[in-house]
Amino acid sequence: MKKMLLWIAAFVVGLFLLFSACVAVVTSLVRDEDTLSGGDGVGVVELKGVIVDGQETIRQLRAMKKDNHAKAVVFRVDSPGGVVGPSQEIYAAVKDLAKSKKVVVSMGSVAASGGYYVSAPASLIYANPGTITGSIGVLMKFSNLEGLMDKVGMKAFTIKTGKFKDTGSPSRTMTDEEKAMLQGVIDSTHGQFVKAVAQGRRLPEEQVRSIADGRIFSGEQALALKLVDRIGSMQDAIDEAARLGGVKGEPRLIRLPKKKGRALDYLVESAAQRIGVLSDSESGVSVDYRLGW
Repeated sequence: MKKMLLWIAAFVVGLFLLFSACVAVVTSLVRDEDTLSGGDGVGVVELKGVIVDGQETIRQLRAMKKDNHAKAVVFRVDSPGGVVGPSQEIYAAVKDLAKSKKVVVSMGSVAASGGYYVSAPASLIYANPGTITGSIGVLMKFSNLEGLMDKVGMKAFTIKTGKFKDTGSPSRTMTDEEKAMLQGVIDSTHGQFVKAVAQGRRLPEEQVRSIADGRIFSGEQALALKLVDRIGSMQDAIDEAARLGGVKGEPRLIRLPKKKGRALDYLVESAAQRIGVLSDSESGVSVDYRLGW
């Protein structure tokens, strides 16, 4: 019995040490050693992954606006898009920053849909030749489980205050009236997207609308359509930002430390965001600037 208890204790200690190691690794990944102290340079703000909550990106953009050492800002975007509201908030923050400092976007492997939306108001946009961008469009996705529920003998009942309150319910077929209502929402949101791109890129709205059907473009194609300004890497974007900001020599990169928080909180938040994205795409009403899914 004593030996078994020792084995159990050893197992628990081992699990604790493994968990501690994982936390340490995540903490080292989350922590950014660069600070805003030092001489003049180029600010760097990164946006990676699906846009679910833009508050951290907005916080960094606003901090770069206030920092006198950041003479220009490179906004690195590597995102397939995301939810409408946060995308529009980041767009507004980039637009506001560009009023006082040059903002140079560097597109990574993909900067499409919402990823393109947030890039549009920048002073200059760089893309790699093979960057996937564009996808100027809006989508809603719903699942209908009515047939499956019938097969397993499951019934759903809804008590509601208005005929549209359970629009998108997976337990029944959507009515034509509901489809028309949702299409109106989509058309309105799409119009906002087109207008934002037209203003940010200084292009006629009709020209943007002619390609705003959700199609994607390579970086080279986007250049021909004036959706981006130049073909180049992130280093090219940094060098140009330094030139525009009047920074001499090799520019110092200024990165704002990420908001401090416990590594466990970071893990839980990341998992919650992933679950939220999956949930939004399969049920309820979620309007997305998102690439193809």
